[in-house]
Amino acid sequence: MSGAGGPLEGVRVVECGTLIAGPFCGQLLGDFGAEVIKVEDPAGGDPMRQWGQVKVQGRSLHWPIIARNKKSVTADLRRPEGRDLLRRLLGSSDILLENFRPGTLERWDLGPDRLAEINPRLIVVRVSGYGQDGPYAPRAGFGSIGEAMGGIRFLSGEPDRPPSRVGISLGDSLAATFAALGALLALRARDRTGRGQVVDSAIYEAVLALMEAVLPEWELAGYQRQRTGSVLPGAAPSNVYPTRDGDQVLVAANRDTVFARLAAAMGRPELAVDERYATNDARSARQVELDAIVAAWTATVDADPLLETLGEAGVPAGRIYQTKDMLADPHFAAREAFVRLAHPVLGDFPLQNVAPKLSETPGSVRDLGPELGAHNDEIYRGLLGLGDEQLQALGAERIV
Repeated sequence: MSGAGGPLEGVRVVECGTLIAGPFCGQLLGDFGAEVIKVEDPAGGDPMRQWGQVKVQGRSLHWPIIARNKKSVTADLRRPEGRDLLRRLLGSSDILLENFRPGTLERWDLGPDRLAEINPRLIVVRVSGYGQDGPYAPRAGFGSIGEAMGGIRFLSGEPDRPPSRVGISLGDSLAATFAALGALLALRARDRTGRGQVVDSAIYEAVLALMEAVLPEWELAGYQRQRTGSVLPGAAPSNVYPTRDGDQVLVAANRDTVFARLAAAMGRPELAVDERYATNDARSARQVELDAIVAAWTATVDADPLLETLGEAGVPAGRIYQTKDMLADPHFAAREAFVRLAHPVLGDFPLQNVAPKLSETPGSVRDLGPELGAHNDEIYRGLLGLGDEQLQALGAERIV
């Protein structure tokens, strides 16, 4: 499997992560050409091979995505022989990616200091719930807990209901994305220093990084943001509005000049100069009242002509898409937002394409998630040059 000319071609990543928080980082690096060797437990592999609410022919539909562009080898890291195989592999690698509970690598004599003796250029990327130090570090940490502690769960949902989940594993994916950023920064630093380092990405901190001004709002102004549902507080109009044909359209016209364009498109240009609505502060104070005015207008127009009118007027607006809408949208098609690959069992398999787009060295989706241990021979015999006797001496029949 070639890196296909991506900007990370020639970078070897050994992924020891499971589920999403670690493997999504590996997916991002693999998308841009890194060779990602995923080390899995021979007893069953990454649980993502089985996870997912919907399965086809008993197969997870998430696995081919999160394991795309990766190679799979098996090694039982609970056994000394398996850890020895990993050490050999890390000797010629650039990045180790792991999301074990903090302290696990150290118990296995695979901590960063020990690994630096084997390969001083190795970058160790560690994803965890709470980070590698601090009083909570030893705790088990899942993405949902990181979302709760990072603050986003408290702000998600309707104000009269308990906090809600956003519908995807946001905390895990954010921590993995920051881990990928950290890996690239560490590679850049290694160009200058020749040495690797540790990248410590905590789920709760990744969520916290997105929380805008909540800290000074509380400490300096005594203000705690609250759940507001579909409304954007302090910005009006910005909400979801009904259409005549039963669709829903999100309109964001909170800037004064944009609201003036919306008012004109509604046939109500006088609203833009009415002191009750002329400024965003005034509109925000009458948000419910103004939303009712906008909704009364959108409810008289079908979604397609409504969006055409708003587009011509320069007012940001869009449907609340479901997956079927994405697959049918010509813009998604023109931008090649999806790619289709042949799966050996499931056939034509659609999945998200690589983001972001690079003009000179773009990433690519080259392969779907491999079968468990599909690359054992390529890596252990081909890359490491281990023969039958060496593998037997390592107890390979028990650990891979």
